[in-house]
Amino acid sequence: MHDEPRRHLTDSGKIPIDPDVEVEESDTRPERPPHLRWGYLGVVALGGAIGTAIRAVLADLVPAVDGISWTILAINVVGAFCLGLLLEALAHRGPDVGRRRRLRLFVGTGVLGGFTTYSTLADDTAQLLGDGRWGAGSGYALLTVVLGLLAVVAGLWVSTLLRPRGATR
Repeated sequence: MHDEPRRHLTDSGKIPIDPDVEVEESDTRPERPPHLRWGYLGVVALGGAIGTAIRAVLADLVPAVDGISWTILAINVVGAFCLGLLLEALAHRGPDVGRRRRLRLFVGTGVLGGFTTYSTLADDTAQLLGDGRWGAGSGYALLTVVLGLLAVVAGLWVSTLLRPRGATR
C-alpha cells in the first residue's frame, strides 16, 4: 500500500493519541504561533518599553488638572489614530508575514500598546467617581472612548487617502 514507513500520531512522539490515526513520517508539527515565538515577544517588549517611556515623559510634563488627565486622553486618542493608520496601511501591502508582521508587532502591539493606557483611564475614572464627581468621571471616560473610536476611523480614512493609486489590496 505505502512504501514509506508510517507511524502513529502522538503528542510526545511516544504515546499514541489515537492508535487508529496514522501519519506519514514526512509530516511535521505545525509552526509555533507568533505569540509563542521568542523573537516576536522580544520585538513587542522592546516596542512596549519605548511606548511606555514616551507616555511617562508626556504625562509628567503635563500633569492632571483637577483629577482629569487631558494628556492621557490625548495620548489614547493619538494612539488610536496611529493604530488605525498603521493597520490599514499594512493590510493593503500584503499578508501579515515577515517584515510586515514584525512592524505590526513592534509598532502596533509594542509601541502603541505601551503608549496608550486605558488602564490609567479606568483608574482616573474610578478616582473621579469615588470622589463623587459622577459627571466628570463618566464624561471623561465616554469622551475618551468616543474620541478614540473616531480617531481609529480617521486613521483608517487617512491611510486610504495615502494609499498609492492603483493599489487594490
